[in-house]
Amino acid sequence: MRRRIAGCMLLALALIAACSDDASPAATTLADLIFVGGDIITMTDAEPRAEALAVKDGRILAVGDRALVEKHKGGATRVVDLGDRTLCPAFIDCHSHFSNALQVVNWVNVSAPPVGGIEDIPGIVAALKKHVDERKPGKGEWIIGYGLDSGLLKEGRDPTVDDLDPAFPDNPVMLIHVSNHGAVLNSKGLAKFKIDASTKTPPGGIIVRKPGGNEPAGLLMETAFLPLFMEMPKPSEEELLSRLGAVQTEYAKNGYATAQEGATVLADLDLLRKAAAQGKLLIDVVSYVMITDAVKVISDKNYTFGEYSGRFRLAGVKNFIDGSPQGRTAYFTKAYLTGGPADQKNWRGEPTMTPGMFNKFIKLTLDAGVQVSVHANGDAAIDMVLAAFKECGVTREQDLRPIVIHSQFVRPEQLDAYVEYGVVPSFFTNHAFFWGDAHIENLGKKRASFLSPLAAAKQKGLRFTNHTDYTVTPLDPMMTIWTAVTRKTRTGVVLGPEQRVSAMDALKALTVNAAYQYREEKTKGTLELGKLADLVILSANPTTVEPDAIRNITVVETFKDGKSIYTAK
Repeated sequence: MRRRIAGCMLLALALIAACSDDASPAATTLADLIFVGGDIITMTDAEPRAEALAVKDGRILAVGDRALVEKHKGGATRVVDLGDRTLCPAFIDCHSHFSNALQVVNWVNVSAPPVGGIEDIPGIVAALKKHVDERKPGKGEWIIGYGLDSGLLKEGRDPTVDDLDPAFPDNPVMLIHVSNHGAVLNSKGLAKFKIDASTKTPPGGIIVRKPGGNEPAGLLMETAFLPLFMEMPKPSEEELLSRLGAVQTEYAKNGYATAQEGATVLADLDLLRKAAAQGKLLIDVVSYVMITDAVKVISDKNYTFGEYSGRFRLAGVKNFIDGSPQGRTAYFTKAYLTGGPADQKNWRGEPTMTPGMFNKFIKLTLDAGVQVSVHANGDAAIDMVLAAFKECGVTREQDLRPIVIHSQFVRPEQLDAYVEYGVVPSFFTNHAFFWGDAHIENLGKKRASFLSPLAAAKQKGLRFTNHTDYTVTPLDPMMTIWTAVTRKTRTGVVLGPEQRVSAMDALKALTVNAAYQYREEKTKGTLELGKLADLVILSANPTTVEPDAIRNITVVETFKDGKSIYTAK
Protein backbone atom coordinates (compact mmCIF):
# COMPACT_ATOMS: atom_id res chain seq x y z
CA MET A 1 0.00 0.00 0.00
CA ARG A 2 2.80 2.42 0.93
CA ARG A 3 4.49 1.73 -2.42
CA ARG A 4 1.26 2.56 -4.26
CA ILE A 5 0.70 5.81 -2.31
CA ALA A 6 4.32 6.86 -2.84
CA GLY A 7 4.01 6.05 -6.53
CA CYS A 8 0.87 8.16 -6.90
CA MET A 9 2.50 11.13 -5.15
CA LEU A 10 5.57 10.82 -7.34
CA LEU A 11 3.42 10.55 -10.45
CA ALA A 12 1.55 13.74 -9.52
CA LEU A 13 4.80 15.61 -8.94
CA ALA A 14 6.23 14.38 -12.23
CA LEU A 15 3.12 15.43 -14.16
CA ILE A 16 3.26 18.94 -12.65
CA ALA A 17 6.92 19.21 -13.61
CA ALA A 18 6.31 17.90 -17.12
CA CYS A 19 3.55 20.46 -17.72
CA SER A 20 5.86 23.36 -16.80
CA ASP A 21 8.71 23.51 -19.29
CA ASP A 22 9.94 26.73 -17.64
CA ALA A 23 9.62 25.44 -14.09
CA SER A 24 12.27 26.74 -11.73
CA PRO A 25 14.81 24.31 -10.22
CA ALA A 26 13.14 24.74 -6.83
CA ALA A 27 9.79 23.54 -8.26
CA THR A 28 11.25 20.61 -10.18
CA THR A 29 11.58 17.16 -8.60
CA LEU A 30 15.26 16.24 -8.71
CA ALA A 31 16.17 12.76 -9.84
CA ASP A 32 18.34 10.23 -8.04
CA LEU A 33 19.44 8.76 -11.34
CA ILE A 34 19.35 9.81 -14.99
CA PHE A 35 20.21 7.67 -18.04
CA VAL A 36 21.23 9.40 -21.28
CA GLY A 37 22.88 8.42 -24.55
CA GLY A 38 22.69 4.93 -26.04
CA ASP A 39 19.41 3.22 -26.88
CA ILE A 40 16.49 3.26 -24.47
CA ILE A 41 13.76 0.74 -25.31
CA THR A 42 10.56 1.60 -23.43
CA MET A 43 8.58 -1.48 -24.64
CA THR A 44 5.54 0.75 -25.25
CA ASP A 45 3.90 0.75 -28.67
CA ALA A 46 3.15 4.49 -28.65
CA GLU A 47 6.73 5.63 -27.87
CA PRO A 48 9.03 2.60 -28.20
CA ARG A 49 12.25 4.66 -27.93
CA ALA A 50 13.40 7.42 -25.59
CA GLU A 51 16.42 9.72 -25.34
CA ALA A 52 16.65 9.76 -21.56
CA LEU A 53 15.11 8.42 -18.38
CA ALA A 54 15.06 9.74 -14.79
CA VAL A 55 14.49 7.83 -11.54
CA LYS A 56 13.34 9.11 -8.17
CA ASP A 57 12.68 7.03 -5.04
CA GLY A 58 12.63 3.78 -6.99
CA ARG A 59 10.14 4.94 -9.61
CA ILE A 60 10.44 6.34 -13.11
CA LEU A 61 10.21 10.12 -12.75
CA ALA A 62 10.50 11.10 -16.42
CA VAL A 63 11.16 9.43 -19.74
CA GLY A 64 11.44 10.81 -23.25
CA ASP A 65 13.15 13.92 -24.62
CA ARG A 66 16.64 14.38 -23.16
CA ALA A 67 16.33 18.10 -22.59
CA LEU A 68 13.12 17.71 -20.61
CA VAL A 69 14.41 14.77 -18.60
CA GLU A 70 17.63 16.59 -17.71
CA LYS A 71 15.60 19.36 -16.05
CA HIS A 72 15.38 16.88 -13.17
CA LYS A 73 19.15 16.81 -12.78
CA GLY A 74 20.49 18.08 -9.47
CA GLY A 75 23.83 18.15 -7.71
CA ALA A 76 23.32 14.70 -6.18
CA THR A 77 21.89 13.10 -9.34
CA ARG A 78 23.93 10.23 -10.73
CA VAL A 79 24.07 10.47 -14.51
CA VAL A 80 24.73 7.31 -16.50
CA ASP A 81 25.89 7.78 -20.08
CA LEU A 82 24.89 4.56 -21.83
CA GLY A 83 27.23 5.11 -24.77
CA ASP A 84 26.80 2.15 -27.11
CA ARG A 85 24.81 0.19 -24.55
CA THR A 86 21.03 -0.27 -24.26
CA LEU A 87 18.58 0.32 -21.42
CA CYS A 88 15.30 -1.57 -21.20
CA PRO A 89 12.93 -2.85 -18.50
CA ALA A 90 14.46 -5.53 -16.28
CA PHE A 91 13.47 -9.03 -17.33
CA ILE A 92 10.60 -10.79 -15.62
CA ASP A 93 11.07 -14.52 -15.16
CA CYS A 94 7.87 -16.18 -16.34
CA HIS A 95 8.67 -19.70 -15.18
CA SER A 96 11.61 -21.15 -13.30
CA HIS A 97 12.27 -23.01 -10.07
CA PHE A 98 13.84 -20.52 -7.67
CA SER A 99 13.87 -22.89 -4.69
CA ASN A 100 15.48 -25.65 -6.72
CA ALA A 101 18.38 -23.29 -7.42
CA LEU A 102 19.03 -23.10 -3.67
CA GLN A 103 19.90 -26.81 -3.71
CA VAL A 104 21.70 -27.15 -7.04
CA VAL A 105 24.86 -25.56 -5.66
CA ASN A 106 25.61 -28.79 -3.76
CA TRP A 107 24.66 -31.12 -6.60
CA VAL A 108 26.77 -32.49 -9.44
CA ASN A 109 26.26 -31.03 -12.92
CA VAL A 110 25.89 -34.03 -15.25
CA SER A 111 24.53 -31.95 -18.15
CA ALA A 112 25.68 -32.28 -21.74
CA PRO A 113 27.42 -29.34 -23.47
CA PRO A 114 26.98 -26.38 -23.52
CA VAL A 115 25.46 -26.45 -20.01
CA GLY A 116 27.90 -29.07 -18.73
CA GLY A 117 30.67 -31.26 -20.06
CA ILE A 118 29.20 -34.78 -19.87
CA GLU A 119 29.24 -36.86 -23.05
CA ASP A 120 28.92 -40.46 -21.81
CA ILE A 121 28.07 -42.63 -18.81
CA PRO A 122 31.71 -43.04 -17.65
CA GLY A 123 31.84 -39.23 -17.63
CA ILE A 124 28.87 -39.17 -15.25
CA VAL A 125 30.53 -41.66 -12.92
CA ALA A 126 33.78 -39.65 -13.02
CA ALA A 127 31.95 -36.41 -12.17
CA LEU A 128 30.21 -38.08 -9.24
CA LYS A 129 33.51 -39.53 -7.99
CA LYS A 130 35.15 -36.10 -8.17
CA HIS A 131 32.29 -34.71 -6.11
CA VAL A 132 32.78 -37.46 -3.53
CA ASP A 133 36.52 -36.78 -3.36
CA GLU A 134 35.92 -33.06 -2.82
CA ARG A 135 32.97 -33.13 -0.41
CA LYS A 136 33.57 -36.51 1.25
CA PRO A 137 29.95 -37.43 2.01
CA GLY A 138 29.45 -39.85 4.87
CA LYS A 139 28.28 -43.42 4.41
CA GLY A 140 24.58 -43.41 3.54
CA GLU A 141 24.57 -39.73 2.53
CA TRP A 142 22.90 -38.81 -0.76
CA ILE A 143 24.90 -37.98 -3.89
CA ILE A 144 22.71 -36.00 -6.30
CA GLY A 145 23.36 -35.02 -9.90
CA TYR A 146 21.21 -32.85 -12.18
CA GLY A 147 20.81 -32.33 -15.92
CA LEU A 148 20.83 -35.98 -17.02
CA ASP A 149 19.96 -36.19 -20.73
CA SER A 150 20.33 -39.72 -22.08
CA GLY A 151 19.53 -38.60 -25.62
CA LEU A 152 22.84 -36.74 -25.72
CA LEU A 153 24.99 -39.49 -24.21
CA LYS A 154 27.19 -41.51 -26.57
CA GLU A 155 25.52 -44.70 -25.34
CA GLY A 156 22.09 -43.33 -26.29
CA ARG A 157 20.54 -44.72 -23.10
CA ASP A 158 20.00 -43.90 -19.45
CA PRO A 159 22.50 -45.03 -16.83
CA THR A 160 21.33 -47.99 -14.75
CA VAL A 161 21.95 -49.42 -11.31
CA ASP A 162 24.59 -51.63 -12.94
CA ASP A 163 26.50 -48.53 -14.06
CA LEU A 164 26.29 -46.80 -10.67
CA ASP A 165 26.42 -49.53 -8.01
CA PRO A 166 30.07 -50.60 -8.43
CA ALA A 167 31.34 -47.05 -7.96
CA PHE A 168 28.97 -46.10 -5.12
CA PRO A 169 28.17 -49.17 -3.01
CA ASP A 170 27.69 -47.23 0.24
CA ASN A 171 25.79 -44.13 -0.89
CA PRO A 172 22.38 -43.58 -2.45
CA VAL A 173 22.69 -41.83 -5.82
CA MET A 174 20.05 -39.82 -7.67
CA LEU A 175 20.59 -38.40 -11.16
CA ILE A 176 17.75 -35.97 -11.87
CA HIS A 177 16.55 -35.95 -15.47
CA VAL A 178 17.02 -32.69 -17.35
CA SER A 179 13.23 -32.28 -17.49
CA ASN A 180 12.96 -32.43 -13.67
CA HIS A 181 10.27 -35.06 -14.26
CA GLY A 182 12.28 -38.13 -13.37
CA ALA A 183 15.57 -39.53 -12.10
CA VAL A 184 17.90 -42.50 -12.24
CA LEU A 185 18.73 -44.07 -8.87
CA ASN A 186 21.26 -46.68 -7.87
CA SER A 187 20.30 -49.69 -5.72
CA LYS A 188 20.93 -47.82 -2.46
CA GLY A 189 18.75 -44.97 -3.66
CA LEU A 190 15.92 -47.28 -4.71
CA ALA A 191 16.13 -49.04 -1.36
CA LYS A 192 15.83 -45.68 0.46
CA PHE A 193 12.40 -45.28 -1.10
CA LYS A 194 11.51 -49.00 -0.80
CA ILE A 195 11.29 -49.47 -4.56
CA ASP A 196 11.93 -53.06 -5.69
CA ALA A 197 10.58 -55.77 -7.99
CA SER A 198 7.29 -55.88 -6.05
CA THR A 199 6.64 -52.15 -6.48
CA LYS A 200 3.75 -51.54 -8.84
CA THR A 201 4.07 -48.81 -11.44
CA PRO A 202 1.55 -46.09 -10.47
CA PRO A 203 -0.93 -44.71 -13.02
CA GLY A 204 0.74 -41.95 -15.00
CA GLY A 205 4.19 -43.11 -13.90
CA ILE A 206 7.14 -45.05 -15.30
CA ILE A 207 9.47 -47.52 -13.59
CA VAL A 208 11.91 -48.94 -16.10
CA ARG A 209 12.63 -52.61 -15.37
CA LYS A 210 15.63 -54.79 -16.15
CA PRO A 211 15.17 -56.98 -19.24
CA GLY A 212 13.34 -60.22 -18.54
CA GLY A 213 12.09 -59.33 -15.06
CA ASN A 214 10.61 -56.77 -12.67
CA GLU A 215 13.79 -55.54 -10.99
CA PRO A 216 14.00 -51.73 -11.34
CA ALA A 217 16.74 -50.68 -13.76
CA GLY A 218 17.08 -47.22 -12.22
CA LEU A 219 14.88 -44.75 -14.14
CA LEU A 220 11.64 -43.50 -12.58
CA MET A 221 9.48 -40.79 -14.14
CA GLU A 222 6.37 -38.69 -13.53
CA THR A 223 4.04 -40.04 -10.79
CA ALA A 224 6.61 -42.71 -9.90
CA PHE A 225 9.15 -39.93 -9.32
CA LEU A 226 6.89 -37.28 -7.72
CA PRO A 227 6.85 -38.86 -4.22
CA LEU A 228 10.66 -38.97 -4.34
CA PHE A 229 10.77 -35.33 -5.41
CA MET A 230 8.55 -34.37 -2.48
CA GLU A 231 10.76 -36.27 -0.02
CA MET A 232 14.14 -35.40 -1.47
CA PRO A 233 16.81 -34.72 1.14
CA LYS A 234 17.25 -30.99 1.73
CA PRO A 235 19.78 -28.82 3.54
CA SER A 236 18.72 -27.18 6.77
CA GLU A 237 16.55 -24.08 6.72
CA GLU A 238 19.47 -22.03 8.00
CA GLU A 239 21.71 -23.25 5.16
CA LEU A 240 19.04 -22.57 2.53
CA LEU A 241 18.51 -19.05 3.83
CA SER A 242 22.26 -18.47 3.66
CA ARG A 243 22.23 -19.33 -0.05
CA LEU A 244 19.55 -16.81 -0.98
CA GLY A 245 22.04 -14.05 -1.76
CA ALA A 246 24.01 -16.14 -4.26
CA VAL A 247 20.87 -17.39 -6.02
CA GLN A 248 19.37 -13.90 -6.31
CA THR A 249 22.67 -12.64 -7.69
CA GLU A 250 22.44 -15.32 -10.38
CA TYR A 251 19.04 -13.98 -11.43
CA ALA A 252 20.23 -10.36 -11.26
CA LYS A 253 23.34 -11.26 -13.27
CA ASN A 254 20.98 -12.31 -16.03
CA GLY A 255 18.95 -9.10 -15.85
CA TYR A 256 15.97 -10.38 -13.83
CA ALA A 257 14.42 -8.23 -11.12
CA THR A 258 11.47 -10.62 -10.73
CA ALA A 259 11.87 -14.40 -10.34
CA GLN A 260 9.38 -17.24 -10.17
CA GLU A 261 9.21 -20.19 -7.83
CA GLY A 262 7.14 -22.26 -10.20
CA ALA A 263 6.22 -25.38 -8.22
CA THR A 264 6.36 -24.49 -4.54
CA VAL A 265 6.03 -27.24 -1.95
CA LEU A 266 4.87 -26.21 1.50
CA ALA A 267 8.32 -26.27 3.13
CA ASP A 268 9.73 -23.97 0.43
CA LEU A 269 6.71 -21.68 0.70
CA ASP A 270 7.33 -21.24 4.42
CA LEU A 271 11.05 -20.71 3.78
CA LEU A 272 10.40 -17.93 1.26
CA ARG A 273 7.87 -16.26 3.55
CA LYS A 274 10.44 -16.29 6.33
CA ALA A 275 13.11 -14.88 4.00
CA ALA A 276 10.73 -12.07 3.02
CA ALA A 277 9.90 -11.30 6.63
CA GLN A 278 13.61 -11.10 7.44
CA GLY A 279 14.27 -8.72 4.53
CA LYS A 280 16.46 -11.21 2.68
CA LEU A 281 14.83 -10.80 -0.74
CA LEU A 282 16.56 -8.31 -3.04
CA ILE A 283 14.39 -9.14 -6.05
CA ASP A 284 10.67 -9.90 -6.26
CA VAL A 285 9.82 -13.61 -6.01
CA VAL A 286 6.45 -14.84 -7.31
CA SER A 287 5.29 -18.25 -6.09
CA TYR A 288 2.82 -20.83 -7.39
CA VAL A 289 2.10 -23.46 -4.75
CA MET A 290 2.08 -27.09 -5.92
CA ILE A 291 -1.35 -28.66 -6.25
CA THR A 292 -0.24 -31.30 -3.72
CA ASP A 293 -0.24 -28.60 -1.01
CA ALA A 294 -2.87 -26.30 -2.48
CA VAL A 295 -5.83 -27.53 -0.42
CA LYS A 296 -3.99 -26.79 2.83
CA VAL A 297 -2.69 -23.42 1.68
CA ILE A 298 -6.02 -22.22 0.27
CA SER A 299 -7.90 -23.20 3.44
CA ASP A 300 -5.30 -21.76 5.85
CA LYS A 301 -5.88 -18.06 6.63
CA ASN A 302 -2.19 -17.67 7.47
CA TYR A 303 -1.46 -17.77 3.73
CA THR A 304 -2.54 -14.84 1.59
CA PHE A 305 -2.61 -14.75 -2.21
CA GLY A 306 -2.14 -11.59 -4.24
CA GLU A 307 -0.10 -8.78 -2.67
CA TYR A 308 3.66 -8.55 -2.14
CA SER A 309 5.04 -8.71 1.37
CA GLY A 310 8.77 -8.16 1.73
CA ARG A 311 9.24 -8.77 -2.03
CA PHE A 312 7.46 -12.14 -1.86
CA ARG A 313 4.10 -12.81 -3.46
CA LEU A 314 1.98 -15.97 -3.45
CA ALA A 315 0.32 -15.65 -6.84
CA GLY A 316 -1.48 -18.90 -7.59
CA VAL A 317 -1.58 -22.68 -7.77
CA LYS A 318 0.59 -24.86 -10.01
CA ASN A 319 -0.92 -28.02 -11.48
CA PHE A 320 0.55 -30.38 -14.04
CA ILE A 321 -1.11 -32.83 -16.37
CA ASP A 322 1.72 -34.48 -18.31
CA GLY A 323 5.49 -34.83 -18.55
CA SER A 324 8.22 -33.67 -20.91
CA PRO A 325 8.60 -34.18 -24.67
CA GLN A 326 12.37 -34.70 -24.37
CA GLY A 327 11.71 -37.39 -21.76
CA ARG A 328 8.96 -38.83 -23.98
CA THR A 329 6.38 -38.50 -21.22
CA ALA A 330 4.40 -35.58 -22.68
CA TYR A 331 0.84 -36.67 -23.51
CA PHE A 332 -0.03 -36.57 -27.24
CA THR A 333 -3.00 -37.50 -29.43
CA LYS A 334 -0.60 -39.23 -31.85
CA ALA A 335 2.10 -41.74 -30.96
CA TYR A 336 5.81 -41.02 -30.65
CA LEU A 337 7.78 -42.40 -33.60
CA THR A 338 10.40 -43.80 -31.22
CA GLY A 339 8.20 -45.45 -28.57
CA GLY A 340 8.24 -44.76 -24.85
CA PRO A 341 11.07 -44.46 -22.30
CA ALA A 342 10.38 -48.03 -21.14
CA ASP A 343 10.26 -49.26 -24.78
CA GLN A 344 6.46 -49.01 -24.94
CA LYS A 345 4.96 -49.43 -28.41
CA ASN A 346 2.37 -47.05 -29.89
CA TRP A 347 3.23 -44.76 -27.00
CA ARG A 348 1.45 -41.41 -26.69
CA GLY A 349 2.45 -40.64 -23.12
CA GLU A 350 -0.01 -40.54 -20.25
CA PRO A 351 -1.73 -37.88 -18.16
CA THR A 352 -0.61 -37.57 -14.55
CA MET A 353 -4.19 -37.79 -13.29
CA THR A 354 -7.71 -38.59 -14.47
CA PRO A 355 -9.81 -35.86 -16.12
CA GLY A 356 -12.23 -35.95 -13.18
CA MET A 357 -9.49 -35.35 -10.62
CA PHE A 358 -7.84 -32.67 -12.74
CA ASN A 359 -11.12 -30.80 -13.25
CA LYS A 360 -11.75 -30.94 -9.50
CA PHE A 361 -8.40 -29.29 -8.77
CA ILE A 362 -8.94 -26.59 -11.40
CA LYS A 363 -12.37 -25.81 -9.91
CA LEU A 364 -10.87 -25.69 -6.40
CA THR A 365 -8.34 -23.09 -7.56
CA LEU A 366 -10.81 -20.97 -9.49
CA ASP A 367 -13.41 -21.04 -6.70
CA ALA A 368 -10.75 -19.69 -4.35
CA GLY A 369 -10.21 -16.74 -6.71
CA VAL A 370 -6.62 -17.81 -7.30
CA GLN A 371 -4.70 -17.74 -10.58
CA VAL A 372 -4.31 -21.10 -12.32
CA SER A 373 -0.94 -22.20 -13.69
CA VAL A 374 -0.91 -25.55 -15.48
CA HIS A 375 2.03 -27.48 -16.92
CA ALA A 376 0.97 -29.03 -20.24
CA ASN A 377 3.31 -29.99 -23.09
CA GLY A 378 1.54 -32.43 -25.42
CA ASP A 379 -1.61 -31.60 -27.37
CA ALA A 380 -3.65 -34.31 -25.58
CA ALA A 381 -2.69 -32.77 -22.25
CA ILE A 382 -3.72 -29.34 -23.54
CA ASP A 383 -7.08 -30.86 -24.60
CA MET A 384 -7.61 -31.86 -20.95
CA VAL A 385 -6.74 -28.35 -19.76
CA LEU A 386 -9.18 -26.75 -22.20
CA ALA A 387 -11.92 -29.23 -21.26
CA ALA A 388 -11.47 -28.30 -17.60
CA PHE A 389 -11.68 -24.58 -18.41
CA LYS A 390 -14.87 -25.21 -20.39
CA GLU A 391 -16.45 -27.24 -17.59
CA CYS A 392 -15.57 -24.52 -15.08
CA GLY A 393 -17.11 -21.83 -17.27
CA VAL A 394 -13.92 -19.86 -17.87
CA THR A 395 -14.28 -16.96 -20.33
CA ARG A 396 -11.97 -14.26 -21.63
CA GLU A 397 -14.31 -11.59 -20.24
CA GLN A 398 -13.60 -12.82 -16.69
CA ASP A 399 -9.94 -11.83 -17.18
CA LEU A 400 -8.68 -14.77 -15.09
CA ARG A 401 -5.48 -15.07 -17.13
CA PRO A 402 -4.92 -18.80 -16.59
CA ILE A 403 -1.38 -19.75 -17.58
CA VAL A 404 -0.56 -22.85 -19.60
CA ILE A 405 3.12 -23.40 -18.89
CA HIS A 406 5.19 -24.63 -21.85
CA SER A 407 2.27 -25.15 -24.29
CA GLN A 408 4.99 -26.82 -26.35
CA PHE A 409 2.92 -28.71 -28.88
CA VAL A 410 -0.34 -26.81 -28.88
CA ARG A 411 -2.40 -27.29 -32.06
CA PRO A 412 -3.58 -24.28 -34.11
CA GLU A 413 -7.23 -24.72 -33.13
CA GLN A 414 -6.21 -24.96 -29.48
CA LEU A 415 -4.74 -21.47 -29.80
CA ASP A 416 -8.25 -20.33 -30.77
CA ALA A 417 -9.52 -21.85 -27.53
CA TYR A 418 -6.76 -19.99 -25.67
CA VAL A 419 -8.23 -16.77 -27.05
CA GLU A 420 -11.74 -17.84 -25.98
CA TYR A 421 -10.65 -18.54 -22.40
CA GLY A 422 -8.17 -15.67 -22.05
CA VAL A 423 -5.21 -18.02 -21.60
CA VAL A 424 -1.66 -16.70 -21.29
CA PRO A 425 0.60 -19.27 -23.00
CA SER A 426 4.10 -19.26 -21.51
CA PHE A 427 6.21 -20.85 -24.22
CA PHE A 428 9.65 -22.44 -24.00
CA THR A 429 11.57 -21.72 -27.22
CA ASN A 430 14.87 -22.86 -25.69
CA HIS A 431 13.61 -26.34 -26.57
CA ALA A 432 14.27 -25.55 -30.23
CA PHE A 433 18.01 -25.46 -29.54
CA PHE A 434 18.40 -27.96 -26.72
CA TRP A 435 16.00 -30.69 -27.95
CA GLY A 436 14.78 -29.63 -31.39
CA ASP A 437 16.73 -32.42 -33.09
CA ALA A 438 15.33 -34.95 -30.61
CA HIS A 439 11.79 -33.68 -31.25
CA ILE A 440 12.25 -34.19 -34.99
CA GLU A 441 13.34 -37.78 -34.33
CA ASN A 442 10.58 -38.47 -31.81
CA LEU A 443 7.68 -36.69 -33.52
CA GLY A 444 8.66 -36.06 -37.14
CA LYS A 445 9.56 -32.74 -38.75
CA LYS A 446 6.00 -31.46 -39.24
CA ARG A 447 4.86 -31.92 -35.65
CA ALA A 448 8.18 -30.75 -34.22
CA SER A 449 8.10 -27.55 -36.28
CA PHE A 450 5.03 -26.20 -34.45
CA LEU A 451 6.88 -26.26 -31.13
CA SER A 452 6.24 -23.08 -29.11
CA PRO A 453 4.44 -21.33 -32.01
CA LEU A 454 5.06 -17.70 -31.06
CA ALA A 455 4.19 -16.23 -34.46
CA ALA A 456 0.87 -18.08 -34.65
CA ALA A 457 0.02 -16.98 -31.10
CA LYS A 458 0.81 -13.36 -31.95
CA GLN A 459 -1.32 -13.51 -35.07
CA LYS A 460 -4.29 -14.58 -32.94
CA GLY A 461 -3.71 -11.71 -30.52
CA LEU A 462 -2.45 -13.81 -27.62
CA ARG A 463 -0.12 -12.13 -25.12
CA PHE A 464 2.44 -14.90 -24.89
CA THR A 465 5.45 -15.07 -22.61
CA ASN A 466 8.64 -17.14 -22.82
CA HIS A 467 10.76 -18.77 -20.14
CA THR A 468 13.84 -20.85 -19.29
CA ASP A 469 12.37 -23.34 -16.78
CA TYR A 470 15.65 -22.91 -14.90
CA THR A 471 17.35 -25.20 -13.90
CA VAL A 472 16.13 -27.15 -16.96
CA THR A 473 17.90 -24.64 -19.22
CA PRO A 474 20.18 -21.72 -18.23
CA LEU A 475 18.67 -18.44 -17.00
CA ASP A 476 20.34 -16.52 -19.86
CA PRO A 477 17.58 -14.29 -21.35
CA MET A 478 19.62 -13.64 -24.48
CA MET A 479 19.51 -17.36 -25.21
CA THR A 480 15.73 -17.26 -24.83
CA ILE A 481 15.42 -14.24 -27.14
CA TRP A 482 17.81 -15.81 -29.66
CA THR A 483 15.85 -19.08 -29.78
CA ALA A 484 12.61 -17.14 -30.32
CA VAL A 485 14.16 -15.18 -33.18
CA THR A 486 16.13 -17.98 -34.92
CA ARG A 487 14.65 -21.32 -33.71
CA LYS A 488 17.95 -23.05 -34.52
CA THR A 489 18.63 -26.55 -33.23
CA ARG A 490 22.00 -27.85 -32.04
CA THR A 491 22.71 -29.04 -35.58
CA GLY A 492 21.68 -25.73 -37.17
CA VAL A 493 18.24 -26.79 -38.43
CA VAL A 494 15.70 -23.94 -38.36
CA LEU A 495 12.76 -25.60 -36.65
CA GLY A 496 9.55 -24.08 -37.99
CA PRO A 497 10.92 -20.92 -39.66
CA GLU A 498 7.40 -19.49 -39.99
CA GLN A 499 7.14 -19.39 -36.18
CA ARG A 500 10.12 -17.05 -35.75
CA VAL A 501 9.37 -13.61 -34.30
CA SER A 502 11.18 -10.29 -34.20
CA ALA A 503 13.61 -9.42 -31.42
CA MET A 504 11.12 -6.80 -30.20
CA ASP A 505 8.40 -9.44 -29.87
CA ALA A 506 10.86 -11.72 -28.11
CA LEU A 507 11.73 -8.90 -25.68
CA LYS A 508 8.05 -8.24 -25.00
CA ALA A 509 7.65 -11.86 -23.93
CA LEU A 510 10.14 -11.21 -21.09
CA THR A 511 8.92 -7.74 -20.11
CA VAL A 512 5.53 -6.19 -20.88
CA ASN A 513 3.75 -9.51 -21.58
CA ALA A 514 5.39 -11.06 -18.54
CA ALA A 515 4.05 -8.26 -16.36
CA TYR A 516 0.60 -8.93 -17.84
CA GLN A 517 0.91 -12.64 -16.98
CA TYR A 518 1.49 -11.67 -13.34
CA ARG A 519 -1.17 -8.89 -13.30
CA GLU A 520 1.64 -6.44 -12.60
CA GLU A 521 1.37 -4.42 -15.80
CA LYS A 522 0.58 -1.23 -13.83
CA THR A 523 3.98 -1.31 -12.13
CA LYS A 524 6.35 -3.33 -14.36
CA GLY A 525 7.23 -4.34 -17.90
CA THR A 526 7.58 -0.95 -19.61
CA LEU A 527 9.53 2.25 -19.03
CA GLU A 528 6.69 4.65 -18.23
CA LEU A 529 6.05 7.45 -15.79
CA GLY A 530 5.41 6.19 -12.25
CA LYS A 531 6.39 2.58 -12.83
CA LEU A 532 9.00 0.78 -10.77
CA ALA A 533 12.55 1.50 -11.87
CA ASP A 534 13.34 -2.17 -12.55
CA LEU A 535 15.94 -1.73 -15.28
CA VAL A 536 18.69 -3.56 -17.11
CA ILE A 537 21.61 -2.23 -19.13
CA LEU A 538 22.64 -4.53 -21.99
CA SER A 539 25.94 -4.50 -23.87
CA ALA A 540 24.10 -4.07 -27.19
CA ASN A 541 20.60 -3.59 -28.60
CA PRO A 542 18.90 -6.94 -29.38
CA THR A 543 16.57 -5.25 -31.87
CA THR A 544 19.36 -3.83 -34.07
CA VAL A 545 22.10 -6.49 -34.10
CA GLU A 546 22.14 -9.47 -36.44
CA PRO A 547 19.98 -12.32 -35.08
CA ASP A 548 22.91 -14.63 -34.33
CA ALA A 549 24.66 -11.83 -32.43
CA ILE A 550 21.81 -11.64 -29.89
CA ARG A 551 23.22 -14.68 -28.12
CA ASN A 552 26.45 -12.80 -27.36
CA ILE A 553 24.81 -9.78 -25.69
CA THR A 554 25.58 -9.54 -21.98
CA VAL A 555 24.03 -7.87 -18.95
CA VAL A 556 26.07 -4.86 -17.81
CA GLU A 557 23.99 -3.76 -14.82
CA THR A 558 20.64 -4.60 -13.21
CA PHE A 559 18.52 -2.25 -11.09
CA LYS A 560 15.68 -3.10 -8.71
CA ASP A 561 13.56 -0.12 -7.62
CA GLY A 562 16.26 2.18 -8.95
CA LYS A 563 19.07 0.58 -6.96
CA SER A 564 21.89 -1.36 -8.62
CA ILE A 565 21.77 -5.02 -7.56
CA TYR A 566 24.34 -6.35 -10.06
CA THR A 567 27.22 -4.81 -11.98
CA ALA A 568 29.36 -6.82 -14.39
CA LYS A 569 33.05 -6.82 -13.51
